[in-house]
Amino acid sequence: MTDVGGSVTATRRLLRRLRDVMAGSGTAQERLDRIVRLVAAEMVAEVCSIYVMRAGEVLELFATEGLRPEAVHRTRLRVGEGLVGVIAATARPLALADAQSHPDFAYRPETGEEIFHSLMGAPILRGNRVLGVLAVQNRTPRQYTEDEVEVLQTIAMVVAELAASGDLVNPLEIARSQRGGMVPVRLGGVRLNPGLAIGPAVLHEPRVVIRQFVAEDVSAELVRLRGALASMRDAIDELVAASEGLGTGEPRDILESYRMFAADRGWVARIAEAIRSGLTAEAAVQKVRDDTRSRMMQIGDPYLRERLSDLEDLANRLQQHLSERPPSAAWAELPPEFILVARAMGPAELLDYARRRIIGLVLEEGSPTAHVAIVARAFDIPVVGRVEEATSRIEAGDILVLDGDHGQVLIRPSDHIGRSVTGVIAARTQRRAAYDALRSAPAVTRDGVAVRLLLNAGLLIDVSQLAVTGAEGIGLFRTEIPFMVRNAFPGVADQTEFYRSVFEQAESRPVVFRTLDIGGDKVLPYLPHDTEDNPAMGWRAIRIGLDRPAMLRQQLRALIRAAAGRDLLVKFPMIAEIAELEQARAMLDKELARAAAEGHPPPKSIKTGVMIEVPSLLWQLPGLCERADFLSVGTNDLVQFLFACDRGNPRLADRYDVLSPPMLALLREMIGHTEAAATPLSMCGEMAASPIEAMALVALGFRTLSMAPTAIGPVKSMIRSLDVGSLKEYLEDIGRRPDHSLRHKLEDYARDRGIQLP
Repeated sequence: MTDVGGSVTATRRLLRRLRDVMAGSGTAQERLDRIVRLVAAEMVAEVCSIYVMRAGEVLELFATEGLRPEAVHRTRLRVGEGLVGVIAATARPLALADAQSHPDFAYRPETGEEIFHSLMGAPILRGNRVLGVLAVQNRTPRQYTEDEVEVLQTIAMVVAELAASGDLVNPLEIARSQRGGMVPVRLGGVRLNPGLAIGPAVLHEPRVVIRQFVAEDVSAELVRLRGALASMRDAIDELVAASEGLGTGEPRDILESYRMFAADRGWVARIAEAIRSGLTAEAAVQKVRDDTRSRMMQIGDPYLRERLSDLEDLANRLQQHLSERPPSAAWAELPPEFILVARAMGPAELLDYARRRIIGLVLEEGSPTAHVAIVARAFDIPVVGRVEEATSRIEAGDILVLDGDHGQVLIRPSDHIGRSVTGVIAARTQRRAAYDALRSAPAVTRDGVAVRLLLNAGLLIDVSQLAVTGAEGIGLFRTEIPFMVRNAFPGVADQTEFYRSVFEQAESRPVVFRTLDIGGDKVLPYLPHDTEDNPAMGWRAIRIGLDRPAMLRQQLRALIRAAAGRDLLVKFPMIAEIAELEQARAMLDKELARAAAEGHPPPKSIKTGVMIEVPSLLWQLPGLCERADFLSVGTNDLVQFLFACDRGNPRLADRYDVLSPPMLALLREMIGHTEAAATPLSMCGEMAASPIEAMALVALGFRTLSMAPTAIGPVKSMIRSLDVGSLKEYLEDIGRRPDHSLRHKLEDYARDRGIQLP
């Protein structure tokens, strides 16, 4: 075994013999039998076995050299059962000197494997699917080396072509078990970009079918690799140049970083090394892609896992340039409008479809900070991510309803549902046109009460919505989001440049920057963090900033420099006591003194505010109003802390309502304190974005609301049809009731008085 594991020549010899077996005569079963005999002999193993995936996630022993022949097609293991099942479940290789002592060892008496002590296995992978497991065993305890594990993985990759051919297991067997009948099916996911769409499905299938795995001439394969890399990089340069319509900001920056990925020397070196082991260039790219995927899928960090999509996109493109074939469905004849379905996508892949009429995107993976989600937002494409088994359960041409607002996908809807959705989309289009007509109209009620409507933002692309929506400024700029889409903590210069771009794009409109609200569910991938039992109430936001002052001071330093000659508005998140505000303000004062000493032009003015998210601040409002220039309510955290209700728990998601008497009473008391102290108060939580909830806020006394860009039109339309005086009296009357929620009463009130609600 040492010879094969440590010698490139021996590995090449084994791959050539495998190629001869794969291309030889006989049935698929006969070739599989020859493969296990060959591998057992070449790797000096008493046993070599191949398990193939059947329907229902069952692994069946299809061929063996060394185990009892009667066990073939009789021994079966579920995914996750036994060591072979664990290899399939994790899609990772396993090497054990004493396999029988492992807690997951499962003994099958019909195999006679009790005499074999050591085991090494590798998943048989095709793309992101496990097709089976290849395993070798030895009587004596053996310490398998990393080189030996790598050789077995290479063999498994070659065997994958036979397993995927359909000659061993009828593809319809697994397809039927995955899809069921042709009835409507609802799949749940996560909202990545809001919107509603209906149309035929187009499956994004960029993978190239590899027809030759073993190289005949290694030097020629290396030359092919260099040529394909050069042509791919030229094509990416053209793609980046064509994206100038996106303007500056994250989408363009993402494509620039994607171009840097393509020039990564480590990635190219691993591919070249795989070619030197005896693989063709296409197979080497596939091997490096599979190795990278298996490693990165074990990483819990969502940011690092999202970068896998970029790397796989590059691997797809490189294989396409090697094969000189059209890259994907983007080059095929497509319907006039369609919804794209993919396991994952890189940003450049989405741009391949950008000039087509793509009306929606369904992903099996993805997160709001995924690069493809950010680029989709630039094109206003609704996206639902984390839809399990989307690519296996959705067939090309299936009619889909994509509900980006609620993170759902409906496959093959009934005619009735299809007509209903089409009507909703038409009504939304009409409402959007009406909202666009209100862009320059003031947000003033029928009885003359003016309400400032501001945007919540987190990326430069959001700032461009100021002109589109007619918003008066940005009431909440989430500074942590740009940090989350980077692979290293940005220095002061980078932060300064970014914040200056925000100021410039906002022109003269005010921008309120919230300092880093990281921790909890917003983890920076490049900073060490511990798992917490209750992260929402743990080490996050201002607590991190005060405990790691260098981080907060660098951000404040960058904000001060970027604001030179402009008004600087900064608010601190998750403040629980006045002492924390004073500590944060002291850091700001030190950075102001530093800027003056270094000769940096100061901001025109500085105002500091506090996010009211922690209920303890409600009993400190008089003192807080004396020290803060303005206050903002963050209902997302405030509600979950007030009701002791985890907002991430689906069982509790709708249990408590923000339009309940206790929540409205809390907000009314807050307004009373701030009005008495003449301290400006705004609402920047999700509550401000709902027209019915915003209606209640205006009646309570809120005069500044900050929300997502898509909410500006509906909320402004509601405000312009509202009489605040009469609603205030009605709300004071029903607010004393012990009801669970006042929502229905407020909806009836709005309907009876012609108040515009969507």
